[in-house]
Amino acid sequence: MADLSAFPIAKRWPAKNPNILQLYSFPTPNGVKASIALEEMGLPYEAHKVTLADEDVKSPEFLSLNPNNKIPAIIDPNGPDGAPIGLFESGAILIYLADKSGKLIGDSATERAHIIQWLMFQMGGLGPMLGQLGFFYKFAGSQWGDDRPKQRYIDEAKRLLKVLNLELAGKDWIAGANYSIADIAIAPWLGALEFYGAKEAVGWEDNGNLVAYLDRFLERPAVQVGRNTPPRG
Repeated sequence: MADLSAFPIAKRWPAKNPNILQLYSFPTPNGVKASIALEEMGLPYEAHKVTLADEDVKSPEFLSLNPNNKIPAIIDPNGPDGAPIGLFESGAILIYLADKSGKLIGDSATERAHIIQWLMFQMGGLGPMLGQLGFFYKFAGSQWGDDRPKQRYIDEAKRLLKVLNLELAGKDWIAGANYSIADIAIAPWLGALEFYGAKEAVGWEDNGNLVAYLDRFLERPAVQVGRNTPPRG
C-alpha cells in the first residue's frame, strides 16, 4: 500500500485508497479540468472536496501541497521516478496526466506542441481574462461605480472569443481533428460565461463555431461526470 504520510494534506483529507491518484478540487472552471481529464483518460482516482473557503484552501494542510492556495492539486502515489509526487496548477496537472496516460496529448511532436500552445493560451489569456470579467460583471466588482474595468474585460473577452472562433473554422477541436487537453482547458471557461450572466455582453451568439464547439464538449460523457466531481453538495 502506498505511503502518503509525507503529505500533510492526506491527514486532513484521508485517502480511502492511497494506491490511486488523489484529487483535491472543487467544480470551478479550473477545478474541473483535472476531473474531466481523469475521466477521459480512464485513470483511477479519488476526489476530495476542497472548498474555496479560507478554512480549506488556506489551511496548513492544503498549503503544504499548493502554497498558492488554489485548486486543483493532486498526489500521484505512483510518480514517474518511483515515488509519490504532488502537483498543483491545472495546466501542469493536465500535461502530467496526459503524459502518464499517453492520451489527449497528440500523436506527434508537432501535434503535442500545438496542443500545449493552446493550453498556454487558456492559462495565460482566456482563463485570467474571463475570471476578471466574472469579478466585474457578476461579483463584487459589479458594485463599483466606475464601469471602466468591467468594460475593459468585456472587450478583452470579445477579442479572445473571436480568436477561438476563427481558429475553430472547419475544425471540431482547437488543435485539429483530435480532442485534447487543450479543449479540456478551454471549454470549461467558455461555459463560465453563462454562470456569469455575461454571454450577451460578450456577443457569444455571434461566434457560431465556438457555440457548436462548446456543445460538442458538453455532450461528452466524461465531461458530464467530470463537471460535477467532486460534488458541490
